[in-house]
Amino acid sequence: MDFGICLPYMKPGLNRQTILDWCRAIDNGPFQSLSCGERITGPTLEMRNVLAAAAAVTERVRIVPSLYVLPMHSAVWAAKEIATLDVLSNGRVEVTVGVGGREHDYQAVGASFARRHQRMDEQIAEMRRIWAGEPPFEGADPVGPMPVQAGGPPILAGVMGPKSMARVAQWADGIYAFSMNGNRAEIETLFRMAEEAWDKAGRSTPPRKVGGFWYCLHPEDSQTRLQHYVFDYLKVLDSGFARMMADSMTRHTPSAVSDALADMQAAGCEEVFLVPASDHLQEVHGAAKLVQG
Repeated sequence: MDFGICLPYMKPGLNRQTILDWCRAIDNGPFQSLSCGERITGPTLEMRNVLAAAAAVTERVRIVPSLYVLPMHSAVWAAKEIATLDVLSNGRVEVTVGVGGREHDYQAVGASFARRHQRMDEQIAEMRRIWAGEPPFEGADPVGPMPVQAGGPPILAGVMGPKSMARVAQWADGIYAFSMNGNRAEIETLFRMAEEAWDKAGRSTPPRKVGGFWYCLHPEDSQTRLQHYVFDYLKVLDSGFARMMADSMTRHTPSAVSDALADMQAAGCEEVFLVPASDHLQEVHGAAKLVQG
């Protein structure tokens, strides 16, 4: 199983040095990928700029948008952005896409929340046409640059339900299955659902299986920091639900995180994304010790 770490893009007050330190620490560690998610509202850094910086200061790890809330964007713009990132990283991009669940983010950028699953299906097809060098409309020039990876980077889909899984089985290379607390049964269920959807779609190769979970290895008050992070992340959906989930988080000690990693591997993960609750570099260094055993 491979290991990746998500940058702490949601923390208020992040600066250039913190992001550079994290990127270099991840690239120098026993990790195979570096990721960053996308949020519009709140104090978050913007994903594309962060990952472009990461591509420029790293040499080894894959650069993974996780995830690109595709229906908030123009497919042509997204194709151009992702291809540019592939050039800047010299072919190290693997992109994760999804529809997200935050209507406020859609509203903030003037995007429609309706038909977002169908729109994403259509956008993937358009992006792949752009990456193949086809012009966006008759009489137009092609949209460059061409990705370093022929046909464009691999595409993972962040999905949860059977209907969504059936849709992405038509075009995705794999799935990103997230379990908030690193629950093995949740991940196994999603992977089984993906395998069945890929079979029904007549796919000749099985889906790539990537998992993820929240954790905290901050040297001080790691439990409190993890719970606060989870509550802040989920409160826009429902404050009662957010409090319940926050109070249930347990991956805030080295042994608990190590157990979660073992569970992810037992569930069939080919790679796991660790998503930290703080911007302290101990999140990287502590995870590196666990990964190395």
